[in-house]
Amino acid sequence: MGITVWVTRDFAHMSEAAAGIAVRKTIDILKHKSEAVLGLATGNSPTGLYKHFARAANEGKFDAGRIRSFNLDEYAGLPGEHAQQRLLHPESYAYFMIQELFGLLTKKFIETSVPAGSLIDQKILIRELRQNKNDWEFRGADAGKSIVINARPKSAYLAWIRKDILGGYERKIRAAGGIDLQIIGVGGRGHVAFHESGIPFQDSRVLLVKLDDNTIANAVADGHFKTRAQSPQYAVSMGAELVYRAKTVLLLANGARKTESVTRSLLGEVTPDIPISWGQKYAEQGGELIYVLDRVAAEGLAAKRGELKRRGVVLKNLA
Repeated sequence: MGITVWVTRDFAHMSEAAAGIAVRKTIDILKHKSEAVLGLATGNSPTGLYKHFARAANEGKFDAGRIRSFNLDEYAGLPGEHAQQRLLHPESYAYFMIQELFGLLTKKFIETSVPAGSLIDQKILIRELRQNKNDWEFRGADAGKSIVINARPKSAYLAWIRKDILGGYERKIRAAGGIDLQIIGVGGRGHVAFHESGIPFQDSRVLLVKLDDNTIANAVADGHFKTRAQSPQYAVSMGAELVYRAKTVLLLANGARKTESVTRSLLGEVTPDIPISWGQKYAEQGGELIYVLDRVAAEGLAAKRGELKRRGVVLKNLA
């Protein structure tokens, strides 16, 4: 279906425009299906969209009670004595979604799902990885790497993670009929969720990721966690291969930190160095890819209008 890039003035305008697209898509989906399946992201980028989306639901523009959602990722290793404490930790992505979207809805979704990273005990995970080095391997060309667990590991704990935590989430999405509309942000290096720069595309459906040391250090420096020991070292995440199986992918980006990765994702080669560059292949194979950017994030693309047109990318300026 191709690629469309909408250029907006600023974060507020980006949020409003993206929410308008998400609301229209949801209304259209519900005209043809009994349920709409949404893929949701955390981070700053979609927060404005979520407020507009919740308001539209509460005003009756669509029936929130016919929506099922799946989040992109969740930490594994949040502080807490048990899974419930970790799930409701103020830095968990489940908690974020309650604050930013689910808690704003008058009528709740049918079901909301987040990867079950909170079920993983980080101390046990570290021990099992250390004691069963033949059960798994790192994949990735940079500091953040996926941990690929063998099909038949000796460790029962790692086997459980592979089958139930990772495979189980993919199976649940498949059982729901796949994702109709996937909302994503983008990291400064072009990563989506915790599919970090350098992690291969192949077999990247649901990942167990060892976080970049710099990511952990920044989480402490920014005040999210008091010490490195309290900061998660791992996460469970959809990978690009699964993200770009949605019928429509709606990507939001704003600010100068995103300009280079956004530009390279559409004008450069398809490479794991820029995980969102897989969107080019996705669009070629019939997926609908929509970028909603502020003027700063769109600068590199706006300067190459001719190349975008040659590649079949439609640029629409709302700024």
